[in-house]
Amino acid sequence: MPSLTDLQDEYEFLDADDRYRLLIDLGRGLEDMPDPLKTDATLVRGCSASVWVYPTVREDGTLHFLADSNAAITKGIIALVLTAVQDRSPVEILATDVDAALAPFDLRNQLSSNRTQGIPNMIALIRATAERYAAA
Repeated sequence: MPSLTDLQDEYEFLDADDRYRLLIDLGRGLEDMPDPLKTDATLVRGCSASVWVYPTVREDGTLHFLADSNAAITKGIIALVLTAVQDRSPVEILATDVDAALAPFDLRNQLSSNRTQGIPNMIALIRATAERYAAA
C-alpha cells in the first residue's frame, strides 16, 4: 500500500470522480477479512455502511488490522485510515494524529456526510485498541 504522502500527491491532482475511483481502488487493495470475523463485536458503530475492524498483534508487537465494509467508497476510506496506523506499535499509533494525517484529503468536503460520519468512530476504535495493547 502506498504511503499517505504518495496518496495525497496523487489525490490533489484528481477531479472528484477520479478521487472516488482512487478510494474505491484503495478499498479493493485491503487484505481480505474472513466472514466469520464480521460480527457484532467487530462492527464499528455510527457508520452509515457496515464497517468491521478486527485487530491482530504480530510477533513483533505491532498491530495489524483487518477491515471491511459493504460499501466500496467506505472501504476506501477505511484503507486510507489504516494507511496511517497499519503495522505500527500501539505507542506509535497513539502518537499518530490520524485526523491530521487525513486532513489533506479533505474528506468531509469531498464526500457526503453519510460517508464520513463513521470516520471518528473508526479512529476511536483503533486508538482504544492501541491503548489496550500499550497498557498490557
